[in-house]
Amino acid sequence: MKESLHIGLVGLGCRGTFLLKDCLLPRPEIQVDAVCDVYEDRCEDAARLVRESGRPEPFTCTDYRQMLARGGLDLVMITAAWEAHVDIACASMRAGIYTAMEVGGAYSVEDCWRLVDTFEETGVPCMMMENCCYGRNELLVLNMVRQGIFGEIVHCQGGYRHDLRSEIAFGRENRHYRFRNYLNRNCENYPTHELGPIANVLNINRGNRMLSLVSVASKSAGLHDYLLREKGPEYDASSMRFAQGDVVTTIIRCAHGETICLTLDTTLPRAYSRAFHVQGTRGMYMEDNRSVFIDGKDNAYDFKWKERWNSIEEYRKEYEHPLWRDFLTEGIHGGHDGMDWLTTGALFDAVRAGAPAPIDVYDAAAWRSITALSEESISCGGAPVAIPDFTRGKWMHRSPWKP
Repeated sequence: MKESLHIGLVGLGCRGTFLLKDCLLPRPEIQVDAVCDVYEDRCEDAARLVRESGRPEPFTCTDYRQMLARGGLDLVMITAAWEAHVDIACASMRAGIYTAMEVGGAYSVEDCWRLVDTFEETGVPCMMMENCCYGRNELLVLNMVRQGIFGEIVHCQGGYRHDLRSEIAFGRENRHYRFRNYLNRNCENYPTHELGPIANVLNINRGNRMLSLVSVASKSAGLHDYLLREKGPEYDASSMRFAQGDVVTTIIRCAHGETICLTLDTTLPRAYSRAFHVQGTRGMYMEDNRSVFIDGKDNAYDFKWKERWNSIEEYRKEYEHPLWRDFLTEGIHGGHDGMDWLTTGALFDAVRAGAPAPIDVYDAAAWRSITALSEESISCGGAPVAIPDFTRGKWMHRSPWKP
């Protein structure tokens, strides 16, 4: 078991810098040996943060291949633009370095197969850092599912419902990759925040798998309206035609008959929600009102209109996931209400132990593929599209996910 870890961080925009400050530097056992970004000023800022933490000056570069060639790293963490993830991850695995990449969607099914093939050829683990899998409510609901509280699960829903208009509209000024993606692509471009926890509930890749999807997109109007109001008609992007529909709906069918509905909703005004929804034969959970409904309890009234929702808080004492019981005792820290700390902690524990990735390459390939497949379905008017079995049959005997 390694006492300390030597890490290289690729991608130093908002997300990379956030993880560096909140999840890497606060851990004394983490040595940030190298930082990389295509923009030199970001490298300099990250190096300064490392120095100010009392650690040695990290190696800096604008080409990740220089970082890999130096050697000496236990882990490469990829927080770069979406389109760079797969190339960097495959190169890192081929360099023999444990690899982790941030969430995002695939640009092609072939890219997903490249991840799988590289892992199977090298044996080097690759984790996708889907922090929502470690969310407090997501793990509480998973615990309830596995104890049979909701009966047999039939249907799940999730969404990335997040008003990102300012981030996208100012993407060129802030050097953010979302602008070019929304300008050129129409797809479920960010599926894993909602799909990851659902996949764990339904044992996707671990006794179950996704078979096919259909995806449709609304028109694109939100960004145009926002740009006209915020930047005016003289701003060039105000007259650009963004390909990305404002609301994308994707329906997935699974091998055991369950259905999943995903919604991308990022360019219209709204409150934030991941819309996590789990429905079974004996009850359900709904995120948007943080409520649980149990058959025989919440509908045990003479009049149907007196059915009621129970707050999820009523179930914490009995069903809080053990991981969160311990975390609450220690004191929650790290970003995104503690999810980032738990995700990176699981990653670091696995690297130290030389253990498999907690969220592995098969999960990464399957979940990320939804982006490319939804793009194909939308372009064909909502036609059904098959979802490949990236496990090559291993899903039938892999054990359920354990956080």
